[in-house]
Amino acid sequence: MTTDFPPPGFLRRLGAMAYDGLLLLALLMMLSYPYVWLTASDKPVLFVKTLYQLYLLAICFLFYAGFWIRGGQTLGMRAWRLKLVAQNGAPIGWAIAVKRFALAWISLLCLGLGFLWILFNQDKLAWHDRWSGTRLILLPRT
Repeated sequence: MTTDFPPPGFLRRLGAMAYDGLLLLALLMMLSYPYVWLTASDKPVLFVKTLYQLYLLAICFLFYAGFWIRGGQTLGMRAWRLKLVAQNGAPIGWAIAVKRFALAWISLLCLGLGFLWILFNQDKLAWHDRWSGTRLILLPRT
């Protein structure tokens, strides 16, 4: 049962975030090529820039949520043996993934305090973990 696994520490979560960040950066660069190609000759208007930013945000969401829903692990989480589950240990669905993704931005935009909260919380939950009803577990070595 997944509730028997301990929560991961801050450094392990940070390692998974760094790994995923590099993968996501490469994906964003690759998927930005059409925008760069289409807007190379002239300065894009605000509406086009806003659409592009929403496009990048949608890619980020689909990257994380897609992995979370299909197995509970991004590639970085898999490398660091982390898994995302609901508080009761069940897999998460799209609604929880949307909530977690949005709340993670709040944790990040507050100067990262939502993530640093892991260092002070007894259950090692970040703000977005607590608010979305999810948690990370550390899987055993296989």
